[in-house]
Amino acid sequence: MTRRKLLAAALLLATASAQAATPTQAQPDLPKEPLVIVTHDGQPHRFQVEMALTPGQQETGLMFRPSVPADGGMLFDWGAPRESEMWMRNTVAPLDMVFINADGTVRSIAENTVPQSLAVIDSRGPVRATLELAAGTAERLEIRVGDRVQQRIFGNAS
Repeated sequence: MTRRKLLAAALLLATASAQAATPTQAQPDLPKEPLVIVTHDGQPHRFQVEMALTPGQQETGLMFRPSVPADGGMLFDWGAPRESEMWMRNTVAPLDMVFINADGTVRSIAENTVPQSLAVIDSRGPVRATLELAAGTAERLEIRVGDRVQQRIFGNAS
């Protein structure tokens, strides 16, 4: 084969591999754990969130799910602080994304993200986890930067 044909074949193989790894349907519900957000007024808001712990679970996330329960969501545990860059590819339900520091404080919030968008939604600094909630939850519960998230991964669950 010529060099050009080898490069074309390699590109075709890489494209096919990437497409094969792209999720095509919603993943089954993941194991759920309690999570509490204590807002600036001291009010606790309780959730049962799915735990996205593996790369495969995190890649699929809430894709193809038509809705998110008002008291539910998905917590992406990155294991250690890092930049979190999310998107809404194949995600049909609008979401609020809450980016959480290693100590459990809210670092930043992206409200009412656009379904199906490929725009990057950035944590604006290293975070331990990203919490996806139904769109409008942050506004409804008055969740703000600096509020506290209690969950076992932050070592502060009550």
